[in-house]
Amino acid sequence: MPYAAITYKVRPGFDDEIAEIFGAFQRVDTPTMRDVTGNEAGRLLGTGVFIKDGVLVRVIHYEGDFRVVAAHMAQQKGVHLIEEKLAPYLVEQRDTSTPEAFQAYFRDALMRSIAQLSVDTHPAGR
Repeated sequence: MPYAAITYKVRPGFDDEIAEIFGAFQRVDTPTMRDVTGNEAGRLLGTGVFIKDGVLVRVIHYEGDFRVVAAHMAQQKGVHLIEEKLAPYLVEQRDTSTPEAFQAYFRDALMRSIAQLSVDTHPAGR
């Protein structure tokens, strides 16, 4: 089950204000993601958000294709509300107003994964 990390460059000194925004986050309507034909294409398993020294990172634990995750998130009202509230704290503004623009930002902000380890891949766990 893979993880993805999305970065945000935020203005330093506003950690508490940004934490408050994420504290009121409206969760997705369903953790199950569907493709364009309506078939189940993945699931959101969890999310963690971290902040330090002007860098905010959202870690997403999911099953399926990450492009489906981005498309699913682009349709969520709560995600757009967070984007609006975060805008004053961002170092660089970005367009997330449409599903296509949101998906482009999500793709561009995706951190390169260099290791993903779990109990399932541990040699002693087999």
